[in-house]
Amino acid sequence: MILITTPTGNIGSQVVEQVLASNQPIRIIARDLTRLPMHVRDRAQVLEGEHNNSALIHRACEGIDSVFWLVPPSPKASNAESAYLDFTRPACEAFNVQGVKRVVGVSALGRGSGHEGNAGLATAALAMDALIAQSGVAYRALLMPSFMDNMLRQLSPINSLGKFFSPLPGDAKYPTCATRDIASKATELLLDPSWSGVAGVPVMGPEDLSLTDMARTLSQVLGKTVTFQQTTLEGFRAQLLGQGMSGAMAQGVVDMYAAKMRGLDNKEPRTPAASTPTSFHQWCEEVMKPAIAAINRSVF
Repeated sequence: MILITTPTGNIGSQVVEQVLASNQPIRIIARDLTRLPMHVRDRAQVLEGEHNNSALIHRACEGIDSVFWLVPPSPKASNAESAYLDFTRPACEAFNVQGVKRVVGVSALGRGSGHEGNAGLATAALAMDALIAQSGVAYRALLMPSFMDNMLRQLSPINSLGKFFSPLPGDAKYPTCATRDIASKATELLLDPSWSGVAGVPVMGPEDLSLTDMARTLSQVLGKTVTFQQTTLEGFRAQLLGQGMSGAMAQGVVDMYAAKMRGLDNKEPRTPAASTPTSFHQWCEEVMKPAIAAINRSVF
């Protein structure tokens, strides 16, 4: 049986659908059962609660072969390391006690890259990988760059101003991936009982792109001029604080972006295995364009 955490999140919900399509039995942990589609509730064993709850995660891991592990966003956490490690410690104990064989986790690029300095949330995610590996399970850490899907957070300025914003420079090229490809790679590993040991699995999209490249693609797909505007790290931090994020977590995000600017995401070799299929152009056609159209339909 497969255990899936964060089943209503962007990645976790796609993992649920893909694993259900394989007809493998699944158990899920959900904070809010009302957010689960009825067909998921009908076909999965469902436990309600937080997956950092020690009693719940122990019960959830009984009879489980493989686990999909993702730490949910914790915008008000006291620090980034606590958000990842304190959340994961009860699960590591449960993996060991309940005899879980394999864990697939969502992490960050930078594993073994020798990057200098603190990388904020990315450093915390890599510390989580080490913690899970020390539990004795076979572990595959999915190593992520930025997500194409993060562009959905900028629907409003793209639609109304023809602009999107980031503290990253416009001309530097970075890997970027679609969450659908993360879910597909996670599902592939969850359904494969043959692997063992501990390793990182990069999920890097098909090509490196600059934010200027992305603006050009958005312009082509949306049929309007879209431009990129760089912001400062200080301004980015102020924006995060204004959205209600704690000072420590806002700094964790800023530190991660600063590390990306130093090349954190570019040190992982791009190999055929690391290059996932969904291009940014395809993602814009299939995700961003319909999202923009839905906003405009709601206005009229």
